[in-house]
Amino acid sequence: MEKKLRSVLSGAGFYAALAICLAVVAAGGWALLRGGGEPPAESGTPDAAANAPVSMYVPDAPEAPAEPEETEPVETVSSEPLEEEAPAMPEVEIDPTPVIAEEPRLIVNPLRGDVLMAFSVEELVYSPTLADWRVHDGVDISAKPGTTVMAACPGTVSAVSDDPMMGTQVTITHNGGYETIYANLQATPAVAEGDSVSAGQIIGAVGTTASAEAAQSPHLHFAVRKDGAPVDPDEFLNQ
Repeated sequence: MEKKLRSVLSGAGFYAALAICLAVVAAGGWALLRGGGEPPAESGTPDAAANAPVSMYVPDAPEAPAEPEETEPVETVSSEPLEEEAPAMPEVEIDPTPVIAEEPRLIVNPLRGDVLMAFSVEELVYSPTLADWRVHDGVDISAKPGTTVMAACPGTVSAVSDDPMMGTQVTITHNGGYETIYANLQATPAVAEGDSVSAGQIIGAVGTTASAEAAQSPHLHFAVRKDGAPVDPDEFLNQ
């Protein structure tokens, strides 16, 4: 018997029996595991996170903005300067006299020459012709006979006369109350009474017709009056 057992264990039958035993044990273990465990998850079944209950959270509706409180209107200040009321103008008496435009006064020397006798109405001067002391209401300007004499200022010829003492003379009236007198001229002046003359216009020539100044060398006796009173011709010519 011992020999028969050794022949079985040493033969192919031994290995076949051992394989059958192992298969039986494995099958029993497998059945035991299936009976005590949970069934495996089927393919396509959502996992645990997917099966979690969905929260039904609904956000609160936004609160409506509060209505602004009524405030008193603010007075707008204008940036423009306030117009000040102009003070009332005082009443002024209007002069109805029409205004006449005057040409600018142009004054020239009636001629150029040395002064033989100056203007003097406050002190007496000696007259070589009359051999006495008297006032001299003009200025005597030395010049050769025939030297042209010009109007000193624009104006109107108011007189052309032959004075027994001062000879042939021309009087011209100007604006401002002035008159100019040109004496000891030649007998025939270049202007007549009523003529309008301009400054520098020739009105005559130097002569020897003034008997009261015959002792002097040839000259022009030039005089100026303001409102009828004699004034210094030098001041008139240089004003």
